[in-house]
Amino acid sequence: MQKGKASLIFEKDVYIEHGASVVGSKEGEGPLGKYFDVVESDEMAGADSWEKAESRIQSKAVEKLMEKSGVTETEIRYILGGDLLGQLIATTFGVKKYNIPLLGLYGACSTMGEGLGVASILVSSGCADKVIALASSHFASAEKTFRFPLEYANQRPFSATWTVTGCGAVLLTKDKSEKTIAKINGITAGKIVDFGLKDAQNMGACMAPAAADTISRHFEDFGTVPNDYDKIITGDLGVIGQKILIDLLSNKGYDISSKHMDCGIEIYDSDKQDTHAGGSGCGCCASVLTSFIFRQLQNGEWRKVLFVPTGALMSPVSFNEGLSVPGIAHLVSIEAV
Repeated sequence: MQKGKASLIFEKDVYIEHGASVVGSKEGEGPLGKYFDVVESDEMAGADSWEKAESRIQSKAVEKLMEKSGVTETEIRYILGGDLLGQLIATTFGVKKYNIPLLGLYGACSTMGEGLGVASILVSSGCADKVIALASSHFASAEKTFRFPLEYANQRPFSATWTVTGCGAVLLTKDKSEKTIAKINGITAGKIVDFGLKDAQNMGACMAPAAADTISRHFEDFGTVPNDYDKIITGDLGVIGQKILIDLLSNKGYDISSKHMDCGIEIYDSDKQDTHAGGSGCGCCASVLTSFIFRQLQNGEWRKVLFVPTGALMSPVSFNEGLSVPGIAHLVSIEAV
């Protein structure tokens, strides 16, 4: 199963049975609004705190996934999930009612890629028949944790991205069925890449080097080139990070300019919505994957894509201590069936 220096290719296919997405009203008003399963009109989701709201969004995503797939709690071996909050509290309180074993993961905004990768290993190896991978974020809970409370009304620089309020959940199985959307045929694990940048308001620049490293290593490990894929999709780089990624890969001999798509750019309308550089957060690529990307694979518009969520590995402590913002990116190769 090992491929090259950092990748795995699965000898037994891992199938994507279904996906479910739940987002906030701002995301629902964006260009991809019609693709999401549930759009919350209330950013609080009926809760009395931002953190509880994010947990409810996670819970609704799992509920919607089970409804669409027809599976029950007893059929799910594990949930692999994560968020941006301390000790993964959004996930803890979001999925605890389902009574399914939980493997909590943290990869910052790359968590959905990490979750899909680890879940695929479990399914392909025979350690699980059905696994759910999910990730979430909430604009207000993330601002409160990593930046400033909303009550401060601080100005955001144009390099800043808007944390997506949303959750995406995916059901992976070992068996193909009439409901199968696609299959995961390989992964490339990311490594920590640190260019020494310290601007937490410009996460696209902080994360782009990690995305370039993972994508180039995937090409080397699998012996492929950009034209072998319909789309190369990053998670959370925004317009600034996208330009840096394209330049970095060009320096390595890979031109992805005509193939690249960033979930953070696609989820908002930059002309009408005040999101500056685009979107970010665990829920950004997770919700776009389980809505728009899956739809394109189902419709035959795309046959093979690389899904590359990107994460900024920082915390309030590291930022306040003046440390840099390292990046990481995990790659999942997805093919229509």
